[in-house]
Amino acid sequence: MSTIVFVHAHPDDEASQTSGAMARAVSEGHRVVVVFATNGDHGEAPADLGESETVVDRRRREAQASAEVLGLHRVAWLGYADSGMTGWEQNQHDGAFFLADLDEAAKRLAALLDEEDADVLVGYDWHGGYGHPDHVKVHHLVHRGAELASRRPRVLESTMNRDVVRQMFAMAKAAGVPGADWDPDAPMDDGNPLGTPEAEIHWQVDVGDWLDRRRAALAAHSSQTTDVGAMLAMPDEVFALMFGKEHYIEPGRQPGMRSGWFLDG
Repeated sequence: MSTIVFVHAHPDDEASQTSGAMARAVSEGHRVVVVFATNGDHGEAPADLGESETVVDRRRREAQASAEVLGLHRVAWLGYADSGMTGWEQNQHDGAFFLADLDEAAKRLAALLDEEDADVLVGYDWHGGYGHPDHVKVHHLVHRGAELASRRPRVLESTMNRDVVRQMFAMAKAAGVPGADWDPDAPMDDGNPLGTPEAEIHWQVDVGDWLDRRRAALAAHSSQTTDVGAMLAMPDEVFALMFGKEHYIEPGRQPGMRSGWFLDG
């Protein structure tokens, strides 16, 4: 059995991006750990926030609830503040992950990797999928953390298959689905298009058997009504199309996307 450490920028990113692989790995008996780089303090503040409750308090509880749904064995926090989107003033705030010294952050991660004797480490592609500064930083953090670990783990990068997303939105537009004119090839937060072309992806992982866990993990983050709410509002067939497969890059692997399970590779 393996120990897999998934690193995410904010609480709820695990639910939307890698929860299928997480649940699949747990179901097969692997140890699965999630690490959050930031506390997500620039997320949405729910209307029912308690008098002494903060957004960070709520998001930590939601992250724990999501982890319990997925069966994760450990939830860890690196302790940085959410940096906000590209160009926000929060990019420059004290404690923002965007400003964190890379080696200092990587040492925190490496210490955790050593504690866990991690076999596999999962982060994000080179531009964090859609250019969010914290997601881009996670990419660099994961690679540097792997270098500093006593035993270097195998590294994978979660991404979105731009070709598949393009096809999905073309189909939706042709069917007259509202909002389907969104363009994955348009500039995202950092000016780059969404995700990664299929030609640069190595693993397409079928997580269709764990869609109920994915929905439940997303539902655990109920305070984030804009993004999470939109995902949960999808009809079952659309949700299955969007979330039934996950995509990963494995740096150093020969080109070509394989449909399979990266733990078997």
